[in-house]
Amino acid sequence: MISAIIPARNEEGSIARAVESVAAQAEVGEVIVVNDQSTDRTGAILAELELRVPKLKILGTNDLPTGWTGKNYAVSIGAAAATGDWLLFTDADTYHLPGAARRALADASEHDAALVSYSPEQEMESFGERALIPFVFCRLAAHYSFARVNDPALPDAAANGQFLMLRRDAYDAIGGHASVAGQILEDVALARRVKQAGYSIYFTAPIGVVRTRMYRSFGATWQGWTKNLYPLVGGKPGSVVLELIEATPLLEALLLFSAALYMNDGSVPWTHLAPALVAGLLLYGHLRYAIALRRNLFPISYVQYYAAGVCLYSAALITSWWKNAHGAVAWKGREYPAKGTP
Repeated sequence: MISAIIPARNEEGSIARAVESVAAQAEVGEVIVVNDQSTDRTGAILAELELRVPKLKILGTNDLPTGWTGKNYAVSIGAAAATGDWLLFTDADTYHLPGAARRALADASEHDAALVSYSPEQEMESFGERALIPFVFCRLAAHYSFARVNDPALPDAAANGQFLMLRRDAYDAIGGHASVAGQILEDVALARRVKQAGYSIYFTAPIGVVRTRMYRSFGATWQGWTKNLYPLVGGKPGSVVLELIEATPLLEALLLFSAALYMNDGSVPWTHLAPALVAGLLLYGHLRYAIALRRNLFPISYVQYYAAGVCLYSAALITSWWKNAHGAVAWKGREYPAKGTP
């Protein structure tokens, strides 16, 4: 019923877990891994898995065609070889819990959706991950409302490429990955094409379905988010400014300090007033972040990373704008021309 397709480029640390967890799903009839010219032990691990995972099929890529990103080209090869009624595009860094595929099919039936996508639970082991990743997802939730995406009457569309299940006829009707060949954010681009074609989407963030550790070093975390953040928040310089105002207490600081300047008649020295204002801003920011963490199902304890999260997020967003504005972004040893919003 489902063909699972996993692109893999230098994924020796996670590919076995991903393949085994997907193959364990009864509703998955085949697991197609497309080895995208890996130079680490990915190929050797896949060869070993092939001996004991009957569902596994291993394909490879040729030289990357002009106008394609590596991931899009790899999954298009997998889709061309797939035989299932549903295509489950998932990443090599995911872990699918028992019942994940069954849940996706049930959600597709219940919501009459041609595309079902889940935002995975995040596995975070380092300070940098705990500081940046929850902050990023809380901000993305402000841009991509599940309720609006899932409403067929609204144009809003989004998906997460770490778990994106698409009915085969709908995939073919929109032109597959060839229609978004050069897009860095191919998941959002595909979702928009699906919805524009008149199909329904069901996008959510369930607990106990799929998990991921997106990046295994701070360098990879930084490279990944500085690749994606600018187009995710709108892909325009003005959208970066608005996002910085909304994500950080810049506007609140300006208003608070303006009010203090207006009301202070000189009776309170600035050496006393300024620390109180800063403390108030920090308290306000922590409370706002705690509410966002709770709403997005992250542990409230992560509020302790608020100050670091604000700084890292702001720096990553500005860097992402800079990279995209100067014509190219790098990922997994390749450079791609920046295209802004999908």
